Amino acid sequence: MTDIVIRLQGLRFAYPPLSPDTPATWLLDGLDLTVEAGTFLGVMGASGVGKTTLCRILAGLAPHLTGGWLEGEVWVAGRDVRHSPPPALADVVGITFQEVENQLFTMSVEEEVAWGLEAQGVPPAEIGRRVEEALATVGLLAHRHRPPSTLSGGEQRRLALAVVLAMRPAILVLDEPISGLDPLGRREVIQALKALRERGPHDRAAPTTIVMVESDPDVIAAFADRVVVLHQGRIALDGPPRWLFRQTEALREAGVASPQMAHLADRLSRALEVPLDFLTPREAHAVLSPLLQGAAGDG
Repeated sequence: MTDIVIRLQGLRFAYPPLSPDTPATWLLDGLDLTVEAGTFLGVMGASGVGKTTLCRILAGLAPHLTGGWLEGEVWVAGRDVRHSPPPALADVVGITFQEVENQLFTMSVEEEVAWGLEAQGVPPAEIGRRVEEALATVGLLAHRHRPPSTLSGGEQRRLALAVVLAMRPAILVLDEPISGLDPLGRREVIQALKALRERGPHDRAAPTTIVMVESDPDVIAAFADRVVVLHQGRIALDGPPRWLFRQTEALREAGVASPQMAHLADRLSRALEVPLDFLTPREAHAVLSPLLQGAAGDG
């Protein structure tokens, strides 16, 4: 039986109001979610729907550091987040933020990765091994002596990923790892995610669970086993990418884009009155080639 590593039941959360006269608004309002160990979960939704807040809750940052009100049950790796501040969850949950420059503060890349391990009391010999493994996974081993401030945006995102990988959390939470990067930075982070997906952290008895908030549907389609869409404080859609990205009307109502290929498949299905299903250019070629060849033969 697969372990459940994340269980949210009736989750409600509201930040403190901006003024005493302003009533609090429930950003998340009755959210239920269970996630099995080893799942790569994609989280999508319109801007302001509470995706980053969900990340903060999973890491214990909200409401312990942000303030606000949390109701319902929140269990992460068997721990009750309501009564577990961030330090009590640091060994089981690793998180990277979209504003990654706020996470980096040491004098070199390798020191950045080693700092968290030193804080956890990991033996020095083990620290060196983990630093090398984490930097190799994200492709930054050759930059180990550079100051983090000299890295590009994509390199900084990869470094933040290496920092949490080295601590070998059971759950890895990634908040918008691709957003705002130039094409080169996007490619760098995508390659790091591919390496993580293929290799994973070393010496873990159980597979790492990944929760990735990302607005780019093509990235979600490429990596996620399962996708949830947040809308009006709850989960509006939940399922594997191939099924979920066919729900074009529901996605549109939730303010979520479909992958370009899924959108093309939907448009062609309507125009040709033939059910077509593809998510990638390779799949599109396999599906459409016989149709095009048949049309050419009829001509």
